[in-house]
Amino acid sequence: MRALLTALAMFLLAANPAAADDAGFDALLDRYLIAGRDGINRVDYAAWRGNGADRAGLDAYVAELSTQRPSAFARDRAFAYWANLYNAVTLQIVLERYPVRSIMDIRSQGVGFDPRPGPWRTKRVVIEGRRLSLDAIEHQILRAEFHDPRVHYAVNCASLACPNLQPRAWRADTLDADLDQAARAYVNHPRGVAIRADGALRVSSLYRWFRADFGGSDAGVVAHLRAYAGPALAARIGASARIGGHGYDWALNDAAARP
Repeated sequence: MRALLTALAMFLLAANPAAADDAGFDALLDRYLIAGRDGINRVDYAAWRGNGADRAGLDAYVAELSTQRPSAFARDRAFAYWANLYNAVTLQIVLERYPVRSIMDIRSQGVGFDPRPGPWRTKRVVIEGRRLSLDAIEHQILRAEFHDPRVHYAVNCASLACPNLQPRAWRADTLDADLDQAARAYVNHPRGVAIRADGALRVSSLYRWFRADFGGSDAGVVAHLRAYAGPALAARIGASARIGGHGYDWALNDAAARP
């Protein structure tokens, strides 16, 4: 009987391993993430790159995530896992190549001839035997499996126009509320939506690139924006608002370049 119970305990542990050390990732973010007065969180890449121990700490966090079995996780834990992995790997990539003006200046590796900018197609991690790129994590897993537009507020592309990198790791127990807060923060910032002089909306290019995730039409995007807009902004948007333009600033979210 004891042997049977031991075997059962080992099976359960293998199927649902302990969570990665999110507190360690929190400590790194606390050290190097700087909240700007303009509402944009920036990373002190120069200081982080110069601290070998903390770069090793980030590498260890990604390595630890790579030992996990997210296929065995409950939904919110899996969502938090994949978003944390995406953000930590993005930080690794920028720190490896810093100084750069934009993540778009970093090219994907191991993909043959590919004229597209950005590192998102490089296969960086192995999860449950599957080699994955950032593109695969975002599009084949987070978007395809969770069907939640708030995915776009959870992952950070190291750019000024991107929704903020959060000051702590995503966690299952607070995930829904934290995602809503991230959505509100972005929608109510000029990066997300601004009202032009003619009354039309200038919105983030996220809502054009991933329009299918926001209702599949301009009307769906407007409905999404109104759902997260504060009272004053919601009143100005209106249900019949027209989207008149899009924009996105790919400059690196670098604390050294903050205003």
